Amino acid sequence: MDRFLYLTFDGLSRGAVYAAFALALVLIWRAARIVNFAQGAMAVATAYAGYSVANATGSYWLGFLTAVVAGLLLGAVVERVVMRFVDHSSPLNGVVVALGLVLIIQGVLGMIYGNEFRPVEAPFSRDAFLIGGVALLSRYDLFVFAAVGAVVVLLTLLFTRTPTGLRMRAAAFAPDVSRLLGVPVGGMLTLGWALAAAVGSLAGMLVLPTELGLHPNAMDLLFISAFTAAVLGGLDSPVGAVVGGLVVGLVLAYVSGYFGATVAPMAVLFLLVAVLLTRPAGLFAKAKARTA
Repeated sequence: MDRFLYLTFDGLSRGAVYAAFALALVLIWRAARIVNFAQGAMAVATAYAGYSVANATGSYWLGFLTAVVAGLLLGAVVERVVMRFVDHSSPLNGVVVALGLVLIIQGVLGMIYGNEFRPVEAPFSRDAFLIGGVALLSRYDLFVFAAVGAVVVLLTLLFTRTPTGLRMRAAAFAPDVSRLLGVPVGGMLTLGWALAAAVGSLAGMLVLPTELGLHPNAMDLLFISAFTAAVLGGLDSPVGAVVGGLVVGLVLAYVSGYFGATVAPMAVLFLLVAVLLTRPAGLFAKAKARTA
């Protein structure tokens, strides 16, 4: 029972990070109807920026802020310079361009920083509190929950309580009608990409202290887990992204704890395939009206 409780809280902590990264994918999908397969590589690039600033200044928080701001800028640049000129008549075009961006970003990072793992220190202790003799959450886990919770609340308020959020949703679902109504569709797309990249950067900075460290390919497995979480919950549902992230985190924790870490990636892929075969629109997808 003690082991089960430990794995549960560990899975929820990891799942919170997956939820944040899945939210970034949902943001891109809601803003541009594109699955951004370059999200992980973009998060690594901004994490390197934060790592460099933190090393130069000795301040983790300045590096953390730098990574998030760099995510905002990088997301806007990618949309303005690259994705805006992609032919969206086929969804495959955006996927191919995003995969090309992954190779370019990882190659450039490897040339600049090398391919060795760089350890990233956590701002708070990762030693778990003992409650009833069971190791549960650490101070860093509580920080992760607080950061992800703040992101969820802010994004919910943005999309449900602000005119900007309404314009972003309108620009994604009905761009032609939105233009006729005076909505700056191009600006809304850029804002969506910028916000998604910033959330992805936040998730990357949260997960790096819990992994081997910073590396040009450090976010590959994180992206797979987050993509599974987004598909599980539904690419149109921010709530689904959060629930999906927590579920994926729990699955990984239980499988790693009881069957070994080498089996965990296979469990995620199995979960992804199962969802795509049984409910491809996601668990939180809204039912569509029949047209015939």
